[in-house]
Amino acid sequence: MTDSTLAAPAAASGHNHLSARILALAGLGLLVLDSSLRIVVWNQWLASHSGLSATRVLGTPLFELFPELAGQRLEQLVLSALQSNLPQRLSPATQRAPFPLYPSGSWGGERIEQSVTVTPFTEGKQRFCLIEVSDVSRTVDREKQLRGQAEALRAQSYVDGLTGIANRRHFDVAMDRELRRAQRNNGQLSLLLMDIDSFKAYNDHFGHQQGDACLTMVAEAFAGMLQRPADLAARYGGEEFAAVLPDTSIEQAALHAEAIRARIAALQIDHAPAAQRPHVTLSIGVASFQRDQLADVATLLAAADSCLYQAKRNGRDRVQIHTLPPA
Repeated sequence: MTDSTLAAPAAASGHNHLSARILALAGLGLLVLDSSLRIVVWNQWLASHSGLSATRVLGTPLFELFPELAGQRLEQLVLSALQSNLPQRLSPATQRAPFPLYPSGSWGGERIEQSVTVTPFTEGKQRFCLIEVSDVSRTVDREKQLRGQAEALRAQSYVDGLTGIANRRHFDVAMDRELRRAQRNNGQLSLLLMDIDSFKAYNDHFGHQQGDACLTMVAEAFAGMLQRPADLAARYGGEEFAAVLPDTSIEQAALHAEAIRARIAALQIDHAPAAQRPHVTLSIGVASFQRDQLADVATLLAAADSCLYQAKRNGRDRVQIHTLPPA
């Protein structure tokens, strides 16, 4: 007997030992199914995350061990891989946690998020299927965190930083959306533009910090008057505010505007001595969508703005409604 024939069993034994060590040390789940879908390999990672030892599961059909997986996407992938001889992947987006796997040693609570890859292979004349299970919980959590941050930033980009109501950008988007809807449905849409009377005098007398507090109080009171989810209260710029009122006629909008004007007057916020009135008030211009004449955002804004300044010229603290010239 030669040295080479003596060395062969030893080499094979060393190779098997190395393979076992690799399976035990792998940082992901590795299981192998035979052509009858029975488990023939179940590594230590799976044992520590499932509470099921290899001794307990070896030889058991996978979908008898985990009956909740039968008929699900994973079973379809395994059968498809064996039939097509092509790898398949089950992403967390398709099925977040197919296997009952938990943080190591806990074996209960919330399952870890999983990415699963199914790879068919042939050994000798036998068909097998390797299933790799990776813990992607941290990646998924990070993606959720990033999505949350992105949504928060997006929300902030539509909110006025001082008053907390919608900003000009939000107003522009909402105005365009609601006008398109009114045009499609031949519906109604009204717009209010409002301005705090003599606000420069207020700022000059009380200072910008108190001026900011005044803007915030007026914004909160005005926004609180809009009760429907589709109504939008916005800071249009400086001391000017706007309200987008879908499904609202010019007559209904005028009533809304008068209620807002009265609400601000009722706050009894002391005004500057140089102001025309002793308390802070609003002037409001009202215009409504008209298919023939006020049919786009620019003309609707111009009509409301013209009414606002007419209210200013007529003595302030009043509502001015846009009226169409007689036909």
